[in-house]
Amino acid sequence: MSDETQKTNAKAYWKATIRLTVSLLIIWFAVSYGAGILFREFLDQFSIGGAPLGFWFAQQGAIYVFVALIFYYCWAMARLERKFGVEG
Repeated sequence: MSDETQKTNAKAYWKATIRLTVSLLIIWFAVSYGAGILFREFLDQFSIGGAPLGFWFAQQGAIYVFVALIFYYCWAMARLERKFGVEG
C-alpha cells in the first residue's frame, strides 16, 4: 500500500470515527437533556412502572441509553477498524 493511500485511509478512518462519536453524543444529549429536562412536562403524561415518563428518563432511561450507546460504539468501531484495516 502506498504512502498516499495510507494517508487517505487514515483521514477517512478519523472522519468516520469522529462522525460516529458526534452522532452518538447527540443521541445521548437528546435523550438525557431533551427527554429528561426539555420535554419532561410533555412526557410526564405517560408513565413507566408508575413513574412519569419524563422523570423516568431523567433517572433511569438516560443511563440505559448511555450503556446501549457504549455497546453500539464498540461494535461500530470494530466494524470501522476492519473496514480501514487498522485492527490490532
